Amino acid sequence: MNPYRLFLGDERAVDVIQVSSERLRNLATAIGPEGWDRSFAPGKWTARQVICHLADVEIAFAFRLRQAAAEDHHTIQPFDQDTWATPYKDLDVTAAVETFVALRKWNLLFVGALLPETLRKPVSHPERGTMTMQTILDTMGGHDRNHLEQLELVRSNQLQRS
Repeated sequence: MNPYRLFLGDERAVDVIQVSSERLRNLATAIGPEGWDRSFAPGKWTARQVICHLADVEIAFAFRLRQAAAEDHHTIQPFDQDTWATPYKDLDVTAAVETFVALRKWNLLFVGALLPETLRKPVSHPERGTMTMQTILDTMGGHDRNHLEQLELVRSNQLQRS
């Protein structure tokens, strides 16, 4: 039902998403401009594309969380990540990191202000069915972990080349 939950293991989503900004910032710096256009594997997104995707998805999560909190049984609007990714090759990585960091801080404040019963509210995803707001948080955490691991691979591959 939620393919990203597996990336969390036994960790709580909120614990993972609280440290993602720092990890992203550190990885983007470690990879540096010379590595931003390298991929973690053949045929996969570059570090630049992954980082820009994380910024865009944080916008989507912000909207989803607020809509789900405000409406009864909100239906999540899916999006085509590859279509969104079309301009990423021309976008500034530093701006993407700062966008992610600012939005994540705001999203964490929003989530922290929610009552526990709000996280149990049902939401519907057209491709994944009925879930709860907690599932959105689990998805955020797993999504972060997945893409941060991809960036770790870019960094590791760079170190092996040096």
